[in-house]
Amino acid sequence: MKIKKLLSIILLASTCAVSAQTFTVNSPNKKISVSLQLNAAGALVYNVNYKNKPIVETSNLGFKINDQADLLNNFSILQVDSSNFNETWTPVWGETKTIVNNYKEIAITLKERGEKPRILQVVFKVFNDGVGFRYHFPEQPNLFHFVVADELSTFNLTGDHKIWWMPGDFDTNEYTYNTSQISEIEKLAKKRDGAIFTATPIKGAFVQTPLMIKTKDNVYVNIHEAALINYPAMDLKFNLSTFEATSTLANDAVGNKAYMRAPCSTPWRTIIISDDARDIIASKTILNLNEPCKLTNTNYIKPMKYCGIWLEMHLGLSTWDFAGGQSASDAGSDGKQKTKTKHGATTENTKKYIDFAAKNGFGGVLVEGWNDGWEDWFGKWKEDVFDFVTPYPDYDFKGLNAYAQSKGVGMITHHETSGSVTNYERWIDSAYRLMGSVGSHALKSGYVGKIIPRGEFHDGQWMVNHYLRAIKKAAQYDIMVVAHEPVRPTGLHRTYPNFMAAEAARGQEFNFWSEGNPPEHETILPFTRLMGGPMDYTPGIFKIKKSNYYPDAKEQVHTTLTKQLALYLTLYSPVQMATDLPENYEAKPDAFQFIKDVAVDWDDTKVIHAEPGEYLTIARKAKGTNNWFLGSITDENARDLNMDFSFLDKGKKYTATIYKDAADASWDKNPEAYVIEKITITNKSKLTLKLASGGGTAISIIAQ
Repeated sequence: MKIKKLLSIILLASTCAVSAQTFTVNSPNKKISVSLQLNAAGALVYNVNYKNKPIVETSNLGFKINDQADLLNNFSILQVDSSNFNETWTPVWGETKTIVNNYKEIAITLKERGEKPRILQVVFKVFNDGVGFRYHFPEQPNLFHFVVADELSTFNLTGDHKIWWMPGDFDTNEYTYNTSQISEIEKLAKKRDGAIFTATPIKGAFVQTPLMIKTKDNVYVNIHEAALINYPAMDLKFNLSTFEATSTLANDAVGNKAYMRAPCSTPWRTIIISDDARDIIASKTILNLNEPCKLTNTNYIKPMKYCGIWLEMHLGLSTWDFAGGQSASDAGSDGKQKTKTKHGATTENTKKYIDFAAKNGFGGVLVEGWNDGWEDWFGKWKEDVFDFVTPYPDYDFKGLNAYAQSKGVGMITHHETSGSVTNYERWIDSAYRLMGSVGSHALKSGYVGKIIPRGEFHDGQWMVNHYLRAIKKAAQYDIMVVAHEPVRPTGLHRTYPNFMAAEAARGQEFNFWSEGNPPEHETILPFTRLMGGPMDYTPGIFKIKKSNYYPDAKEQVHTTLTKQLALYLTLYSPVQMATDLPENYEAKPDAFQFIKDVAVDWDDTKVIHAEPGEYLTIARKAKGTNNWFLGSITDENARDLNMDFSFLDKGKKYTATIYKDAADASWDKNPEAYVIEKITITNKSKLTLKLASGGGTAISIIAQ
């Protein structure tokens, strides 16, 4: 169903008064209101209220344009359009079977006063749970080709609120999160926990989006963006005196932010608002601000679980490179290099993983280190490292794809660009054509390293355009994409559903060769990084401590085993990895059963408990079934959460298999202790979830 009503008001610029003009638009449920005002200086400003309380106070809208006056004030209103929109649409895959897209819109067209006026349109959409706004530049003689020097959008917050944030950085988002007041950002940023790869931090009170906020009135606010296309990603710079955040964009090698040609639009700036933290996670506003699916063929797009040759290299048990030389993760906990180990991506080893995947119903096998070039790639900033079509001598690329298909398994091809994106774009057609020739319909791409062309950032306009070019190109060859080290997602998987997931944050791998991710990390990610799209976090570790492999090692995963199971529900992705080594799963077949059973595509999702940085419980209904799966996680604090099952169908019985922390379990001292029990439940049942420190509970709920 789609309903749209449009009202246009034409205001002739020549007759407009200079006095302030105000326009207000309310959400369909009237909880959120946006007021736009053309003030006496001819600047359009906005504010946002929630339940009649201010959330964003008077804030600016506009641009700095190279070699021109600021596009900020001296405007008159040329036209105001308002409309209502209500539809229900069906995603190719997702957390729910259908999505409601219901909003009220106002579009204000501004025209400068003067001899060579420029025209700018500002569009606001107001949903029941949030706001999106963007700029549109109509075709016009005085602003055709132009260069953005800065975007002047601000978010004037109402006080020194609590925030969950990571440092602003145009080259990486692989940081742990800070929890602090806004006023503490700059002080804590000096103690930043740096990512190991290409961090290029910005000095001052800079933070990345998505930014999660909790006001002093206990209202939750999330600031991010939607439909990031042909434009740099948005960071935010705070004024620590006024608590106003200003959009900050990655520059290119000569200092420019974006090159534009009218007609064109910016991404949407998003503000998700609720006094219930569960609504933030459940919001579909970012998805709804993206365009509908543009792919004509989606038959090859299939959510799946996968395993692969990946963890063993991070553990130092094998290498990416054929020569068996040292790699970035081969240092021991004492920092000394270990002796050479065997190459991981061999034909023999890959067949073992294919057999394991087929036996356990997994759809794919990922193989890293299969192609020539790994001996000389890390941190070299070299133009030509990989060609993406030449396998190592001990890896039968075509034969293994045929073998996997005979077992009902798909091969996930890996392309590590080493940051040399100009090189990758030269090879991309050949590489995708090779994948198509052997029936490989899934790709994991990587962007580790400083970007070539030199002077570009991972989050800049050039790279944003590259990521989308790669996704579109992959669709031409019927390939699904999981991207690592890209810009953070902004809901583009609605438009291009072959874009399955991304890393774009600090994933599980950091637990194996650094101080790791603290227990709170996974309770923050759903409120931050995952707001824009699914994350390839790689859950499912059963051997929690690295000392299982190296007696002197100190590294470990900062969760219990059953929290690893719960992550399959709380960290959403339509492609989920069974990350641990096959032998570690085979040693615990009772716990492994949950990974085999859990679905990856859903008809319904219920957020049961939620508080950023503390705890989260999510239940999901498997696609096309009446079976549910539930995951509940906590931070470093053990806690009890009261659970009821009222979301289940009335009058039906379900078998609940509960995977829970043992009474003496904890993430640091006894992480692998778990208990499994089976009970019969109905929609009237209640249960207390007892979560250990850094722990979790996973439940499969199967209709009888």
